Amino acid sequence: MSDEPSARARTATAPGRPGPRRGGSRGRGGHAGRGPHRSGVRRLRRLVIGLTAAALVATSGAAAVPPAVPAWASPGLIGGGGSPYTGAPLPPHEALGASYLPNSSAVRLRDGRVRLIPPGGNAPVTVAADDPRVDAAVRADRAWLASGTVPTGGLGDRYTAMASRALLDLRLLTRPNGASQASWYGLWRYSWPRDSAFTAAAFAVSGHPAEARSILGFMAGVQDADGTWAARYHTDGRPVTDGRDRQLDALGWMLWATWFYQAEAPDAALPDELWTMVRRAADHLALSLDAEGLPPASSDYWERDPRTEEDPRRPTLGVVGPVLAGLRSAAALAGETGAGVEADRWGRAADRLSGALAHQFAPYGYPRSPVRGGRMDTSVTFIAPPFAPVDAGVTAAISHAFAEQALPNGGVLPGEEWPGNKEVAWTPEVALFGLAAAASGRTETALDRLDWLQRHRTSLGVLPEKVGPDGHQAGVAPLGWTASMVVLSLAALEEPLPIPPG
Repeated sequence: MSDEPSARARTATAPGRPGPRRGGSRGRGGHAGRGPHRSGVRRLRRLVIGLTAAALVATSGAAAVPPAVPAWASPGLIGGGGSPYTGAPLPPHEALGASYLPNSSAVRLRDGRVRLIPPGGNAPVTVAADDPRVDAAVRADRAWLASGTVPTGGLGDRYTAMASRALLDLRLLTRPNGASQASWYGLWRYSWPRDSAFTAAAFAVSGHPAEARSILGFMAGVQDADGTWAARYHTDGRPVTDGRDRQLDALGWMLWATWFYQAEAPDAALPDELWTMVRRAADHLALSLDAEGLPPASSDYWERDPRTEEDPRRPTLGVVGPVLAGLRSAAALAGETGAGVEADRWGRAADRLSGALAHQFAPYGYPRSPVRGGRMDTSVTFIAPPFAPVDAGVTAAISHAFAEQALPNGGVLPGEEWPGNKEVAWTPEVALFGLAAAASGRTETALDRLDWLQRHRTSLGVLPEKVGPDGHQAGVAPLGWTASMVVLSLAALEEPLPIPPG
């Protein structure tokens, strides 16, 4: 996570700063760290203004290009409804008065014309509202939504538009080969195992198993023989070689997502390639535990060098939580498929790690690093539902973490004493707190988080990565990680989500 728009590409870190990468912290907290501060914006403007101008001319003719508008400021993607589901950003200067046609990715512009991407195309066109391509695109999008379900939280239309938009955006960010992009712009235009796991879960819970299966299949195909993944991938499956280390939490998230997918489709046999993926990742994690029952220190969703943590010798909670959920998920999958030996091996590893969590983190209130007075961060939600059973101590720690990370605009920072921009809120973090509340039965808290996310969508109704102190979009939109957690949260309010057995 970094406080600059180019954080995903950084490889050098300073003590106390989120390391190379996307915000990952999408800092995306990991994801949390891409906040634009003044110097970052100036650098970004110099880099992208030419590209922005070219994009605006390509999609809008010779319209005047407003100066110094960063390309990521687009309020959302234009789509079509046909396969492949290609998205292109709506230029920011055309957003005023524009809106999506309901339940579609076609955009009605201020002058009444409609912009969309024709089926099979990869560039937007602007057509009259009565052009037959408009009706075809809208019908295709609505048919896809209707083929599954749009989670509403059981609250009528209160969140229907946000949920529908989130699902359509997730589809636009997913390539035909199953590569799920974090977002559409620059350094976000890659596939992270972490984000992909949540997108697969969102597709599974909303009744789109083919899309979920495609994402898991892509990740199975790019997994290394030792069970690990690169930090991120090009959409053609090539690892991005930018120097960032492999991140151990990715294994846990992929194991959890595969189990979740199977739990949502219990009558379907687990494909051989997914079983191979599970076995490799679970064996790697089980063998990685030390004498205390902990995995090695590793980058987590903050994507920074573990040597900068408060306790550089031990993994952060951002690693321990996903690894525990992953081992429990793998053991459950093995038990369901009759692989008793693997179920026992991975189950014993999960028990050891659970004991280490209770011994190393619980006494200090579940901080990011297991030290007295350790700083809190959003990863405390990784040891709560839907990733682990309800625990009163964890619930209290979640409330404490939210309070410590809260901002005047109602959002949260990625973590306590966040070294980046301390005025910019991160939507994935708010969504994680919301998901934990929804999956734990704390409905009012979940609704508070969802209401905040709903109020801070872009002018097109899209969920951005970040929100500035003025309440406006401060990062790329859409962000797939946030969109997927909104879908999962609303589904959890309707019916309890499956939790890996502890």
